[in-house]
Amino acid sequence: MAFQPPYSPSLFRKRDNASGASVVAIDNKIEQAMDLVKNHLMYAVREEVEILKEQIRELVEKNSQLERENTLLKTLASPEQLEKFQSRLSPEEPAPEAPQAPEAPGGSAV
Repeated sequence: MAFQPPYSPSLFRKRDNASGASVVAIDNKIEQAMDLVKNHLMYAVREEVEILKEQIRELVEKNSQLERENTLLKTLASPEQLEKFQSRLSPEEPAPEAPQAPEAPGGSAV
């Protein structure tokens, strides 16, 4: 008889039909259980993906809103306010270029 590895399913199968049928039944039940686990995992993953997609949409929207707000605030800020803000930034961060707002008479940019 040839050597067979210990994990070979043929080691568990008997030669007679009754035992063979029970092994096939067990194999079928194992396969069904594995399919059930796979289906549950796939459902859970799909659900999580949908939640993450929605969170990404919300974050992109919030980021766009904050960028618009930031741009508006930069345009409304006076050069002195921008300089004061930029001086508070850490030295490693390059200071963003501020758009120069035209000054109204009286020294106010608004």
